[in-house]
This record gives sequence, structure tokens and C-alpha cells, in this order.
Amino acid sequence: MVIASFSELKSRLCGLPPKAAIVAAAHDGHTLQAVFAARRDKLIHPILVGRREEILSIAGSLGEALDPVQVVDARGDGECAAKSVALVRSGEGAMLIKGMLPTGTLLKAVVNKETGIRASRVMSHVAILDVPSYHKLLYVTDGGMVVAPDLEQKRHILRNALDFCRFLGYDCPKAAALCAVETVNPSMPETADAAVLKEEGERGDFGPCVVEGPIALDLATDGEAARVKRYHSPVAGDADILLAPSIAAGNLLGKSLYGLAGGEMAGVVLGAKVPITVNSRGATAEEKYWSILICAAMK
Repeated sequence: MVIASFSELKSRLCGLPPKAAIVAAAHDGHTLQAVFAARRDKLIHPILVGRREEILSIAGSLGEALDPVQVVDARGDGECAAKSVALVRSGEGAMLIKGMLPTGTLLKAVVNKETGIRASRVMSHVAILDVPSYHKLLYVTDGGMVVAPDLEQKRHILRNALDFCRFLGYDCPKAAALCAVETVNPSMPETADAAVLKEEGERGDFGPCVVEGPIALDLATDGEAARVKRYHSPVAGDADILLAPSIAAGNLLGKSLYGLAGGEMAGVVLGAKVPITVNSRGATAEEKYWSILICAAMK
């Protein structure tokens, strides 16, 4: 199974029960627009953590009714993060949605050794992109968490992304370990890492999947380019996951597909006990909605 677009993914969720969602620092118009839209679409049942008066005021201005038990009062960013993570830890939420607080503040509470909800040694970010010129959703990782991953960290980042796709229903996701060239070059250490990841994928270390690398972006996403260059691989022109060699490459790739290429983007952090949406505080309500949709779709 593959997913062609956010709209297709949304249609697949019709009839499924809503998931419990904890919203950290929910006193924000765009966040609440997205949350209430997801509630109307029966994707989530939210608990809103933040400044109670502001939350109720914004909800009223949006014409949305709130049960008082759905609002947990919290003042500062740190308190919002701590109370939200505590609710997830106690089993009251199947996803964590970032509202009007810095990503670092929320993640600090997530990774706290005593009270946090970290589940994996390496937490990583996946940007999910619905790009008009591509025939299905793309999953770009990691453009937001691990700055300069070594081979071991890349293993975790890749495994997180592959597990994520399988949680969404992919039987055998296709991953491209991106590099500037298709051969191992001692001057480009990422090419050697990519070759190792491919070998480990063929060995079955990552479960059902196809891992290709080193492979350039054009070959991973353009079947005609692969044909012209006589590059043969099941991943060529049909990649699901684009594994970037660094945070800079992943960030630039995701933002270029989102901005210049006209794509729609969702963002999720993996490696905690539940998926976490970490859209920018300046993100549109639509972008935040798509991130919620992705988390709601995870089995």
C-alpha cells in the first residue's frame, strides 16, 4: 500500500474512532483552528493544556463549545510542557500536539529521564510532503532533530521512518539514502554510510523494506532520469522515504519541496511513546491539521 495524498489518507480514516490528543500550550488561534477541525472530522478527542481563559476565549471566537474537563490550566511554557507530557505518560493521550511554545521546551519535557516519554535512543523528525509533481507522499528525514548523524544514528533515523510508514499501512516502504553521487567516494563519507545501510536493508535488519544508496535525489524521484542514466533499482523514481545525510540537507530539501515546489507539509517527531507534532509556531492552521491527521492515521 502507498498513500498518494493527504486527502486520500483522510478518506481512509472515515469511520474510525477518534484518538485522544494532548495539546501543549493550546492558547493559540491557529493551533485551535486545526484541533477543532480535526475534532469535527472525528480524528481526535483533544485535551487542551494552557492558559484556560485564553483557550476558552479563542474557542468562543471560533464558535466551538468546550467541556471544562477538556481544559487543563497551565501558565508558563515549562508548566504546559510538563503537564502535557504527564498526561501522555499516564495514558490519557495517543499523540502530543505542540501549540504556542518553543519546540525545545516541549522536547526537554519529553526526554526527561524521570518524567518523560522517550522510547527510542534516537528521536528524529519526519517531514511528510504532498508535492503536486510527485505521485505519492514523500517522507523526508531528518531535517529537524539530529544535526550531523553518524552511521549508528542514521540506522535509528531510518528505522524510525520505516516503522512510521509501516504504522501508516505501508507493506514494504522504499527508502533512498540520499547522496550527491551513486558510488562510494572516500571524500564523501555519507556515500559509505549509504552503502552500509543498503547492505543492512538487504540483510533484513530493518524489516520489510527496500533501502537504496548511495543514490541522488533525481534518481530517487524521477524514473525517467534513472532510465536515461541506466540506474536500476526498485527505489528509482518511486522512493517513499528520503534519508538526508545531515540536518541541513534534510531541512533544505523539505522546505524547498514545501515552498518552491508548492507542496503541503506535515511534521512529526518519532521515538517517543506517542507521535509528536512540532510545527512552527508560525505555521498555518492547515499545516498543523495535516500533522494531526498523520498522527491520527498511525495504527
